[in-house]
Amino acid sequence: MNLKEQFEWYLKNQQDLVNRYNGKILVIKDKEIVGVYDSEDIALFEASKKFGLGNFLIQLCTPGNDAYTQTFHSRVAFA
Repeated sequence: MNLKEQFEWYLKNQQDLVNRYNGKILVIKDKEIVGVYDSEDIALFEASKKFGLGNFLIQLCTPGNDAYTQTFHSRVAFA
């Protein structure tokens, strides 16, 4: 299962997950929560030992889209 599918599962279940794990770092694999952590570093370390890099998604569990959306501003002008 690819990371996009894992992330889509997170989005589909975000409200339920926030109710249970708000503010925690989740490790998601095969459309299920396989780890809950307070630190992204520890989540990455533990999950990579168990599953190998690239085989899981690490996601901060918070309401809304702030945890997975970035906005970039630039002063570049195109003519």
